[in-house]
Amino acid sequence: MNRERLYWILQILGWGGFAFVIIFLASLSSGISAVQIFPIVVLAMFNLVSTHFLRYIVKTYNWFKLSIPLLLSQSLLAILALSFVYVIAQILVNVVFNTLNPEEDFRILVILATLFQAFLFYVVWFLLYFLFHFLDNYNTSLKYEAKINEIRLNHLKSQLNPHFIFNALNSVRALVDEDPVKAKSAITRISNMLRFSLMMDKKQTIEFAEELNTVKDYLELESIRFEERLQIKYLIEDESYSYKIPPMMLQTIVENAIKHGISNLVKGGLIEIKCREGLNEDLYIQVKNSGHLDQAPSLKSKGDEGHGLSNTVQRLKLIYGDQASFRIFNSGNQFVITEIKIPKQKVKFE
Repeated sequence: MNRERLYWILQILGWGGFAFVIIFLASLSSGISAVQIFPIVVLAMFNLVSTHFLRYIVKTYNWFKLSIPLLLSQSLLAILALSFVYVIAQILVNVVFNTLNPEEDFRILVILATLFQAFLFYVVWFLLYFLFHFLDNYNTSLKYEAKINEIRLNHLKSQLNPHFIFNALNSVRALVDEDPVKAKSAITRISNMLRFSLMMDKKQTIEFAEELNTVKDYLELESIRFEERLQIKYLIEDESYSYKIPPMMLQTIVENAIKHGISNLVKGGLIEIKCREGLNEDLYIQVKNSGHLDQAPSLKSKGDEGHGLSNTVQRLKLIYGDQASFRIFNSGNQFVITEIKIPKQKVKFE
Protein backbone atom coordinates (compact mmCIF):
# COMPACT_ATOMS: atom_id res chain seq x y z
CA MET A 1 0.00 0.00 0.00
CA ASN A 2 1.14 3.55 -0.74
CA ARG A 3 2.68 5.11 2.38
CA GLU A 4 0.73 8.35 2.01
CA ARG A 5 -2.56 6.47 1.78
CA LEU A 6 -1.62 4.30 4.76
CA TYR A 7 -0.78 7.43 6.75
CA TRP A 8 -4.23 8.95 6.13
CA ILE A 9 -6.00 5.69 6.91
CA LEU A 10 -4.18 5.46 10.25
CA GLN A 11 -4.86 9.13 10.99
CA ILE A 12 -8.59 8.82 10.36
CA LEU A 13 -8.91 5.52 12.19
CA GLY A 14 -6.79 6.74 15.11
CA TRP A 15 -8.53 10.02 15.80
CA GLY A 16 -11.91 8.58 14.83
CA GLY A 17 -11.35 5.83 17.38
CA PHE A 18 -10.31 8.48 19.92
CA ALA A 19 -13.66 10.27 19.47
CA PHE A 20 -15.60 7.00 19.60
CA VAL A 21 -13.98 5.91 22.88
CA ILE A 22 -14.72 9.26 24.58
CA ILE A 23 -18.34 9.18 23.41
CA PHE A 24 -18.71 5.55 24.50
CA LEU A 25 -17.25 6.16 27.96
CA ALA A 26 -19.38 9.27 28.44
CA SER A 27 -22.52 7.37 27.47
CA LEU A 28 -21.72 4.67 30.03
CA SER A 29 -21.08 7.03 32.92
CA SER A 30 -23.73 9.71 32.73
CA GLY A 31 -25.23 9.52 29.28
CA ILE A 32 -24.53 11.90 26.41
CA SER A 33 -26.75 14.01 24.21
CA ALA A 34 -26.43 14.65 20.49
CA VAL A 35 -25.37 18.23 21.24
CA GLN A 36 -22.47 16.98 23.34
CA ILE A 37 -21.29 14.61 20.60
CA PHE A 38 -20.55 17.38 18.11
CA PRO A 39 -17.78 19.08 20.17
CA ILE A 40 -16.02 15.72 20.58
CA VAL A 41 -16.13 15.05 16.83
CA VAL A 42 -14.88 18.57 16.06
CA LEU A 43 -12.00 18.19 18.52
CA ALA A 44 -11.07 14.85 16.94
CA MET A 45 -10.96 16.62 13.55
CA PHE A 46 -8.82 19.34 15.12
CA ASN A 47 -6.40 16.69 16.39
CA LEU A 48 -6.20 15.17 12.92
CA VAL A 49 -5.43 18.53 11.29
CA SER A 50 -3.01 19.67 14.01
CA THR A 51 -0.98 16.44 13.97
CA HIS A 52 -0.86 16.58 10.18
CA PHE A 53 0.52 20.13 10.47
CA LEU A 54 3.11 18.83 12.95
CA ARG A 55 4.08 16.12 10.44
CA TYR A 56 4.47 18.83 7.80
CA ILE A 57 6.87 20.72 10.10
CA VAL A 58 8.85 17.53 10.81
CA LYS A 59 9.23 16.73 7.10
CA THR A 60 9.86 20.31 5.94
CA TYR A 61 12.66 20.93 8.42
CA ASN A 62 13.95 17.37 8.21
CA TRP A 63 13.81 16.59 11.92
CA PHE A 64 14.81 12.98 11.18
CA LYS A 65 18.38 14.11 10.62
CA LEU A 66 18.69 16.06 13.87
CA SER A 67 20.81 14.84 16.75
CA ILE A 68 18.93 12.97 19.47
CA PRO A 69 19.14 15.77 22.10
CA LEU A 70 17.99 18.41 19.60
CA LEU A 71 15.24 16.16 18.28
CA LEU A 72 13.93 15.51 21.81
CA SER A 73 14.00 19.18 22.81
CA GLN A 74 12.25 20.37 19.64
CA SER A 75 9.68 17.57 19.83
CA LEU A 76 8.81 18.34 23.45
CA LEU A 77 8.45 22.06 22.71
CA ALA A 78 6.24 21.34 19.68
CA ILE A 79 4.05 18.93 21.64
CA LEU A 80 3.73 21.36 24.55
CA ALA A 81 2.76 24.20 22.20
CA LEU A 82 0.23 21.97 20.47
CA SER A 83 -1.23 20.97 23.85
CA PHE A 84 -1.83 24.62 24.79
CA VAL A 85 -3.50 25.19 21.42
CA TYR A 86 -5.70 22.15 22.07
CA VAL A 87 -6.87 23.59 25.42
CA ILE A 88 -7.81 26.86 23.73
CA ALA A 89 -9.51 24.99 20.87
CA GLN A 90 -11.55 22.94 23.36
CA ILE A 91 -12.79 26.09 25.11
CA LEU A 92 -13.72 27.74 21.78
CA VAL A 93 -15.53 24.62 20.53
CA ASN A 94 -17.53 24.41 23.77
CA VAL A 95 -18.45 28.07 23.42
CA VAL A 96 -19.63 27.55 19.83
CA PHE A 97 -21.77 24.54 20.75
CA ASN A 98 -22.94 26.14 24.02
CA THR A 99 -21.57 23.29 26.09
CA LEU A 100 -19.14 25.37 28.14
CA ASN A 101 -19.46 25.30 31.92
CA PRO A 102 -17.35 28.30 33.08
CA GLU A 103 -17.42 27.42 36.75
CA GLU A 104 -16.10 23.93 36.05
CA ASP A 105 -14.09 24.32 32.80
CA PHE A 106 -12.07 27.37 33.93
CA ARG A 107 -10.79 25.81 37.12
CA ILE A 108 -6.98 25.62 37.17
CA LEU A 109 -7.03 21.94 38.01
CA VAL A 110 -9.36 21.13 35.08
CA ILE A 111 -7.26 23.16 32.64
CA LEU A 112 -4.06 21.47 33.83
CA ALA A 113 -5.72 18.05 33.54
CA THR A 114 -6.87 18.83 30.00
CA LEU A 115 -3.38 20.11 29.14
CA PHE A 116 -1.78 16.96 30.54
CA GLN A 117 -4.25 14.74 28.70
CA ALA A 118 -3.57 16.50 25.40
CA PHE A 119 0.18 16.30 26.04
CA LEU A 120 -0.05 12.52 26.53
CA PHE A 121 -2.11 12.03 23.38
CA TYR A 122 0.34 14.03 21.26
CA VAL A 123 3.33 12.24 22.80
CA VAL A 124 1.79 8.87 21.87
CA TRP A 125 1.04 10.11 18.35
CA PHE A 126 4.58 11.45 17.98
CA LEU A 127 6.15 8.22 19.17
CA LEU A 128 3.98 6.13 16.83
CA TYR A 129 4.78 8.38 13.88
CA PHE A 130 8.54 8.26 14.46
CA LEU A 131 8.38 4.52 15.12
CA PHE A 132 6.52 4.01 11.83
CA HIS A 133 9.07 6.15 9.99
CA PHE A 134 12.11 4.36 11.35
CA LEU A 135 10.60 0.89 10.88
CA ASP A 136 9.59 1.74 7.32
CA ASN A 137 13.00 3.21 6.58
CA TYR A 138 14.71 0.18 8.09
CA ASN A 139 12.49 -2.21 6.15
CA THR A 140 13.22 -0.34 2.90
CA SER A 141 16.95 -0.49 3.59
CA LEU A 142 16.76 -4.22 4.27
CA LYS A 143 14.84 -4.84 1.05
CA TYR A 144 17.33 -2.76 -0.91
CA GLU A 145 20.33 -4.57 0.57
CA ALA A 146 18.76 -7.93 -0.19
CA LYS A 147 17.98 -6.89 -3.76
CA ILE A 148 21.40 -5.32 -4.39
CA ASN A 149 23.06 -8.51 -3.15
CA GLU A 150 20.89 -10.54 -5.49
CA ILE A 151 21.70 -8.21 -8.38
CA ARG A 152 25.42 -8.35 -7.61
CA LEU A 153 25.39 -12.15 -7.63
CA ASN A 154 23.32 -12.31 -10.81
CA HIS A 155 25.55 -9.79 -12.53
CA LEU A 156 28.75 -11.53 -11.46
CA LYS A 157 27.28 -14.79 -12.71
CA SER A 158 26.54 -13.13 -16.05
CA GLN A 159 29.94 -11.45 -16.30
CA LEU A 160 32.04 -14.36 -15.10
CA ASN A 161 30.22 -17.24 -16.75
CA PRO A 162 32.40 -19.44 -18.98
CA HIS A 163 30.60 -18.33 -22.14
CA PHE A 164 31.44 -14.67 -21.58
CA ILE A 165 35.06 -15.39 -20.62
CA PHE A 166 35.44 -17.78 -23.54
CA ASN A 167 34.24 -15.20 -26.08
CA ALA A 168 36.30 -12.39 -24.56
CA LEU A 169 39.51 -14.41 -24.39
CA ASN A 170 39.02 -15.82 -27.88
CA SER A 171 38.62 -12.30 -29.22
CA VAL A 172 41.80 -11.22 -27.46
CA ARG A 173 43.71 -14.33 -28.59
CA ALA A 174 42.91 -13.54 -32.21
CA LEU A 175 44.47 -10.12 -31.74
CA VAL A 176 47.66 -11.16 -29.96
CA ASP A 177 49.62 -11.77 -33.17
CA GLU A 178 47.54 -9.61 -35.49
CA ASP A 179 47.32 -6.44 -33.38
CA PRO A 180 49.21 -6.66 -30.04
CA VAL A 181 48.35 -3.08 -29.09
CA LYS A 182 44.63 -3.72 -29.53
CA ALA A 183 44.96 -7.01 -27.63
CA LYS A 184 46.48 -5.19 -24.66
CA SER A 185 43.67 -2.67 -24.78
CA ALA A 186 41.08 -5.48 -24.79
CA ILE A 187 42.72 -7.15 -21.79
CA THR A 188 42.63 -3.82 -19.96
CA ARG A 189 38.92 -3.47 -20.68
CA ILE A 190 38.23 -6.97 -19.36
CA SER A 191 40.19 -6.12 -16.24
CA ASN A 192 38.28 -2.86 -15.78
CA MET A 193 34.92 -4.59 -16.07
CA LEU A 194 35.78 -7.40 -13.69
CA ARG A 195 37.25 -4.95 -11.18
CA PHE A 196 34.14 -2.78 -11.36
CA SER A 197 31.90 -5.82 -10.86
CA LEU A 198 33.88 -7.10 -7.89
CA MET A 199 34.25 -3.70 -6.25
CA MET A 200 30.62 -2.65 -6.61
CA ASP A 201 29.64 -1.61 -3.09
CA LYS A 202 26.19 -1.39 -1.53
CA LYS A 203 25.61 2.06 -2.96
CA GLN A 204 22.19 3.01 -4.15
CA THR A 205 23.60 5.17 -6.95
CA ILE A 206 26.90 5.95 -8.66
CA GLU A 207 28.08 8.66 -11.03
CA PHE A 208 26.60 8.35 -14.52
CA ALA A 209 30.06 8.73 -16.10
CA GLU A 210 31.37 5.78 -14.10
CA GLU A 211 28.57 3.51 -15.30
CA LEU A 212 28.94 4.73 -18.89
CA ASN A 213 32.67 3.94 -18.92
CA THR A 214 31.95 0.35 -17.94
CA VAL A 215 29.34 0.09 -20.68
CA LYS A 216 31.83 1.42 -23.23
CA ASP A 217 34.39 -1.18 -22.15
CA TYR A 218 31.78 -3.90 -22.58
CA LEU A 219 30.73 -2.70 -26.04
CA GLU A 220 34.34 -2.40 -27.17
CA LEU A 221 34.86 -6.04 -26.23
CA GLU A 222 31.72 -7.03 -28.07
CA SER A 223 32.95 -5.07 -31.11
CA ILE A 224 35.94 -7.41 -31.25
CA ARG A 225 33.59 -10.40 -31.32
CA PHE A 226 31.00 -9.04 -33.75
CA GLU A 227 33.42 -6.90 -35.82
CA GLU A 228 31.50 -5.02 -38.54
CA ARG A 229 28.21 -6.64 -37.47
CA LEU A 230 28.00 -4.29 -34.48
CA GLN A 231 27.52 -0.55 -34.85
CA ILE A 232 27.65 1.62 -31.74
CA LYS A 233 26.31 5.15 -31.39
CA TYR A 234 26.35 7.45 -28.35
CA LEU A 235 24.05 10.48 -28.03
CA ILE A 236 24.87 11.76 -24.55
CA GLU A 237 23.90 15.29 -23.50
CA ASP A 238 26.34 17.06 -21.19
CA GLU A 239 23.64 17.44 -18.51
CA SER A 240 23.53 13.65 -18.14
CA TYR A 241 26.88 13.63 -16.34
CA SER A 242 25.40 15.56 -13.41
CA TYR A 243 23.13 12.63 -12.53
CA LYS A 244 23.64 9.50 -10.48
CA ILE A 245 22.11 6.17 -11.47
CA PRO A 246 21.87 2.70 -9.88
CA PRO A 247 25.06 0.69 -10.56
CA MET A 248 24.95 -1.91 -13.35
CA MET A 249 21.55 -0.68 -14.53
CA LEU A 250 22.62 0.62 -17.94
CA GLN A 251 25.04 -2.28 -18.28
CA THR A 252 22.20 -4.79 -17.77
CA ILE A 253 20.05 -3.13 -20.43
CA VAL A 254 22.88 -3.06 -22.96
CA GLU A 255 23.70 -6.73 -22.31
CA ASN A 256 20.03 -7.56 -22.86
CA ALA A 257 20.07 -5.63 -26.16
CA ILE A 258 23.15 -7.55 -27.36
CA LYS A 259 21.92 -10.96 -26.24
CA HIS A 260 18.32 -10.76 -27.48
CA GLY A 261 18.83 -8.32 -30.35
CA ILE A 262 22.18 -8.12 -32.14
CA SER A 263 23.31 -11.73 -31.56
CA ASN A 264 20.12 -13.06 -33.19
CA LEU A 265 20.61 -11.09 -36.43
CA VAL A 266 22.77 -12.53 -39.20
CA LYS A 267 23.84 -9.08 -40.35
CA GLY A 268 24.11 -7.71 -36.84
CA GLY A 269 22.82 -4.24 -36.15
CA LEU A 270 22.96 -1.02 -34.15
CA ILE A 271 23.25 -0.27 -30.45
CA GLU A 272 22.41 3.37 -29.73
CA ILE A 273 22.63 4.85 -26.23
CA LYS A 274 20.84 8.15 -25.84
CA CYS A 275 20.72 10.17 -22.61
CA ARG A 276 19.02 13.52 -22.16
CA GLU A 277 17.57 15.72 -19.45
CA GLY A 278 13.79 16.18 -19.43
CA LEU A 279 11.82 19.34 -18.73
CA ASN A 280 11.29 18.36 -15.09
CA GLU A 281 14.98 17.62 -14.48
CA ASP A 282 14.53 13.89 -15.00
CA LEU A 283 17.18 11.85 -16.76
CA TYR A 284 15.90 9.85 -19.74
CA ILE A 285 18.07 6.91 -20.77
CA GLN A 286 17.24 5.11 -24.01
CA VAL A 287 18.97 2.01 -25.35
CA LYS A 288 17.96 1.38 -28.95
CA ASN A 289 18.93 -1.90 -30.60
CA SER A 290 18.22 -3.61 -33.89
CA GLY A 291 15.64 -6.35 -33.60
CA HIS A 292 11.97 -6.89 -32.92
CA LEU A 293 10.14 -7.55 -29.68
CA ASP A 294 7.45 -10.16 -30.31
CA GLN A 295 6.03 -9.67 -26.83
CA ALA A 296 7.13 -7.74 -23.76
CA PRO A 297 9.17 -10.01 -21.45
CA SER A 298 7.54 -10.82 -18.15
CA LEU A 299 9.24 -8.71 -15.52
CA LYS A 300 8.41 -11.36 -12.92
CA SER A 301 10.09 -14.06 -14.94
CA LYS A 302 13.05 -15.87 -13.41
CA GLY A 303 14.37 -16.93 -16.79
CA ASP A 304 17.16 -15.31 -18.77
CA GLU A 305 14.80 -13.14 -20.79
CA GLY A 306 13.24 -11.28 -17.90
CA HIS A 307 15.74 -11.68 -15.08
CA GLY A 308 17.88 -8.58 -15.62
CA LEU A 309 14.91 -6.41 -16.55
CA SER A 310 12.95 -7.59 -13.53
CA ASN A 311 15.79 -6.68 -11.19
CA THR A 312 16.11 -3.29 -12.89
CA VAL A 313 12.42 -2.50 -12.40
CA GLN A 314 12.40 -3.65 -8.77
CA ARG A 315 15.56 -1.70 -7.97
CA LEU A 316 14.11 1.47 -9.49
CA LYS A 317 10.99 0.98 -7.39
CA LEU A 318 12.95 0.49 -4.17
CA ILE A 319 15.20 3.50 -4.72
CA TYR A 320 12.90 6.06 -6.35
CA GLY A 321 9.37 4.81 -5.72
CA ASP A 322 6.93 6.23 -8.26
CA GLN A 323 9.38 8.93 -9.43
CA ALA A 324 11.15 6.56 -11.84
CA SER A 325 9.71 4.62 -14.76
CA PHE A 326 10.71 1.77 -17.07
CA ARG A 327 9.34 0.64 -20.41
CA ILE A 328 10.43 -1.45 -23.41
CA PHE A 329 8.74 -1.24 -26.80
CA ASN A 330 9.19 -1.65 -30.57
CA SER A 331 10.14 1.32 -32.71
CA GLY A 332 8.81 0.36 -36.10
CA ASN A 333 9.76 -3.13 -37.30
CA GLN A 334 13.52 -2.77 -37.03
CA PHE A 335 14.34 -1.49 -33.55
CA VAL A 336 13.55 -2.11 -29.89
CA ILE A 337 13.83 0.74 -27.39
CA THR A 338 14.32 0.36 -23.64
CA GLU A 339 13.68 3.62 -21.80
CA ILE A 340 14.25 4.54 -18.17
CA LYS A 341 13.38 7.79 -16.42
CA ILE A 342 15.32 8.70 -13.27
CA PRO A 343 14.72 11.76 -11.05
CA LYS A 344 17.60 14.06 -10.25
CA GLN A 345 16.65 14.88 -6.69
CA LYS A 346 18.15 12.89 -3.86
CA VAL A 347 16.12 9.99 -2.54
CA LYS A 348 14.07 10.92 0.57
CA PHE A 349 12.19 8.58 2.86
CA GLU A 350 9.04 9.86 4.51
